[in-house]
Amino acid sequence: MAELDAVAEESSLDVKEAFFERMANRLEMEGEIVTSDWVDFSDRNSGKPVRIDAIGGDPRESEGVLSVIVSDFHPDATPVKINAADAKKSFGSLINFVAASRRAAFRSDLMEGSSEAGAASLITSAWSSVTKVKLILITNAIYSARTDAVLAGKIADVPVTYNVWDLSRFHRFETSGHAREKIIVNFRDDFGEALPALAASRSGDRLDSYLIVMGGTQLAKIYDKWGARLLESNVRSFLQARGAVNRGIRDTIKDEPEMFFSYNNGLSATADEVEVVRSENGMQIVRATNLQIVNGGQTTASLHAALSASPETLDNVHVQLKLTVVPDEVSEEIVPFISKYANSQNKVSAADFFSNHPFHMRMEEFSRRVLAPAAEGTNKETKWFYERARGQYLVERAKKSPAERRRFDIENPKSQYFVKTDLAKVEMSFRMQPDTVSKGAQKNFGTFAQTIGSEWSRSDSKFDETWFKRLVAKLIVFRHLEKVVPKQPWYPGGYRANIITYTIAKVVSDTHEAEKLLDLDSVWRTQSVPRALNDTLLMAAEVATTVITAPEAGVNNITEWGKKQACWAAIERAVVEYGDDFKDCVVAPEEARTTQRDDRRNTSMDAEIAAQQNVIAIGAPFWSRLRDWGRANRKFSPTEDGILRTCSLLPGRIPSGRQSVIAEQIMLRAREEGYVDEADSPRIKISAISRPH
Repeated sequence: MAELDAVAEESSLDVKEAFFERMANRLEMEGEIVTSDWVDFSDRNSGKPVRIDAIGGDPRESEGVLSVIVSDFHPDATPVKINAADAKKSFGSLINFVAASRRAAFRSDLMEGSSEAGAASLITSAWSSVTKVKLILITNAIYSARTDAVLAGKIADVPVTYNVWDLSRFHRFETSGHAREKIIVNFRDDFGEALPALAASRSGDRLDSYLIVMGGTQLAKIYDKWGARLLESNVRSFLQARGAVNRGIRDTIKDEPEMFFSYNNGLSATADEVEVVRSENGMQIVRATNLQIVNGGQTTASLHAALSASPETLDNVHVQLKLTVVPDEVSEEIVPFISKYANSQNKVSAADFFSNHPFHMRMEEFSRRVLAPAAEGTNKETKWFYERARGQYLVERAKKSPAERRRFDIENPKSQYFVKTDLAKVEMSFRMQPDTVSKGAQKNFGTFAQTIGSEWSRSDSKFDETWFKRLVAKLIVFRHLEKVVPKQPWYPGGYRANIITYTIAKVVSDTHEAEKLLDLDSVWRTQSVPRALNDTLLMAAEVATTVITAPEAGVNNITEWGKKQACWAAIERAVVEYGDDFKDCVVAPEEARTTQRDDRRNTSMDAEIAAQQNVIAIGAPFWSRLRDWGRANRKFSPTEDGILRTCSLLPGRIPSGRQSVIAEQIMLRAREEGYVDEADSPRIKISAISRPH
């Protein structure tokens, strides 16, 4: 509560809204919702309570799922408890709002341009595309039961499910160290029948694997219950970036369902554990814990689309499934590799952005090493902690002694912690794609992944230490706006997220128009937003707010307007009278390039010194063994062999700094290709089980 109170006070948000914003971000990361648009409406209609706190975006862009949310926030310092009757009351008001939204009389009574009018308009305009209504209760109370995607009836023949995310569930999610909440699928009891399977591994193999043939109806119903949460996060991002339903798959389901098994490549999936039974009919899988589809997301989504469009065709559809059982303790390490190589033959490989992608590894390395200058009023250098994989911050902190933990907190303040979706949101705002950012964390991350992944494949050299420092500067600007925008007299009381991303994009666009660049290096040096930049941003923010809150003709929903390219085009055309402050917060491109060259020169020298120290510390015997392995397997070029020879002659000969850097690169590449040194501790070797075939 203290942390929420501080956030709310600092940003002038209501505590209830600050709580919702934080928890909704978690649900977007989990895949429970695509996006979350704050509404905060409560009233009575025809004698019944109607309420909605948020809506999860346009169902036409979410596979027909209309997600509506009620946020039950309690200001008590000690968590309160709620029961099924309390949840039923909250869901009842939410259902009433959905039902009322379909009546013209109710919509006409709502204030024009309000968030509740926008939500009601979206519900009625999209209703013909809605295949399921998902009711979600977010609360900081403790719920007496555990509820996940329970069927609750129908609204006008559309099935309704409900889900409760209480304090206990959020706590499990936060502290699990996993990127998603575990899904337990009971094929036999909940989805008709157990899965016939063949063992595809031998006793003693590192991982158990199975080959399975699954009915199309069964798979579609499983996806209907959990939706995108069933997909591994990178596959989910890809689908949201590219679209879920594949036309070729759809046509096969419709026209030749009996040929689906022959035409389709099938699915690859992982699970922490499975329950297997054996009978005279052979082996069957009854249940899978933490089931994740790592390849075949479009197949699954296309089958699900057919469940409502032509369910009878699914009776003749069968899908092949390769299931690998990955123990919980190594799943976060291994599953991304299985996903990566399972997708290596299709287009998702161009967009893959797994937590162990070299980009993320490099950003993590910078965040653990690069010290940020002491901010004004302090004398301590700090770090910006990048959480490449879920739970790293808590794990790092938890394994330290009390004294070490205090030092860790000083060096890595929680206010300087950020995750992949934060990085994507900020970077895409500065890349002038505010309409994409406004579509939600996961969709934005999918586009970000494709963009950065493509740039990385062409050349990774620009993603250096200077790039990281400027990324931090962008985070500082973004978070500064989060605090100051709600305090402005022109702030409309909502749409903060849209205003911020459009403000940044507008200022960047105008600096480019003036053939200048924002002076991000000064933000890094001071770890703050200078007055001139603050004033420049706020002038742009006021203009952006005017455009965002006045949609073009025919658009009734302000939040949906913010997701359109037309909104960005209107703001980009708008004129902002910046005044003299503008020239004080921009630099010439050549000045920025000079700073980057100087930083690279200094960083290169530091890297060479560190590499040389590491090569010497590893010692000559290791380099000699690595050289012998490379020569036996013809892995190294003559130049590389010569460098390893120099390293193997330590301490008689000392490799140069540049040679040491290359030696480290050779070592890393060798490990990726299967080299295991005799001095290494026994462990599961990723390279031995994840090589593409």
